[in-house]
This record gives sequence, structure tokens and C-alpha cells, in this order.
Amino acid sequence: MSDLTAKDIMTKKVITIKKDASIEELSAVLLENKISGVPVTDENGNLIGIVTEADIIVKDTDLHFPRYFKLLDAIIYLESLNRFRDNLKKHLATKVEDIMTAKVRTIEPDTPVSEIAEIMLDKRINRLPVVESGGSIVGIVTRADIVKSMILTK
Repeated sequence: MSDLTAKDIMTKKVITIKKDASIEELSAVLLENKISGVPVTDENGNLIGIVTEADIIVKDTDLHFPRYFKLLDAIIYLESLNRFRDNLKKHLATKVEDIMTAKVRTIEPDTPVSEIAEIMLDKRINRLPVVESGGSIVGIVTRADIVKSMILTK
């Protein structure tokens, strides 16, 4: 696995979705292609986010207001208000850009497979877009690609 890089194991035909696509369109793309997530692009095809089945599931769960208690006329929240705001935004979402993760971890074509595996484990992510220095998406590496690469090195 040490000699292989992202360009050796990546899927070159990357399925993407536009930021203004509907949640229904996203669901159809995921189901039709039997995948669990896709990179999100703007109108110029630039990577601006990533969206997964988990983002859709959050949208369909019950929204819970943060628990709090009052102490000397102050309200102290026991849960993260930011997480509540993010979940509220996802519950009200109609477009992919409303539920996507905007902070996307990417890799370059020459990133070693061992480093890719480490990133996936450390960050608990299942897919990494492969981006060239100009910012264009040239591939994607999934956990399944990492497993397949182990066979290539034997």
C-alpha cells in the first residue's frame, strides 16, 4: 500500500451534484448510482461542499430544542446552540447547499494511500475528493477503494 497514491486507486468518473439541486434530486442520484455521498459543485463546477445520506437523515429526524435551565435570571444551555441551528437549517432545507458540509477535506492525486487511510480514520470520513492544484475535481477515493488497494499490493 505504500507505493500507491490517490491517482492509482481513485474513481475518475466523479458523480457530483449542483448546490441548487433539490433534496429529492439528491436522493435520486444517490439511489440510482448506489452511492452514499457526492461532492457538491457551484455553477462553474468548483467543489464547494460534500453531501451524504446522513445529511438527508438528519433532515428527516425529529428536531429537539436544546435543554436549558435558569440560574439567577440567566439561561444556561446544556447542549450546543450551534448544533441546534445547523439541524434547524437542515430541517428547513429544500436545496442541497442547505444540508451539505461546506468544509471539505480534499487530497491531491499524489497523496499516498497510507496517508489517505489515516485521514479517513482520524477524521471519520468515508470519501475524499481528489483535487488538482487548480481546484478541479479529478477523482474521488472511498473507503472501498482503500480496501481494494490492499489487494493490488499483494
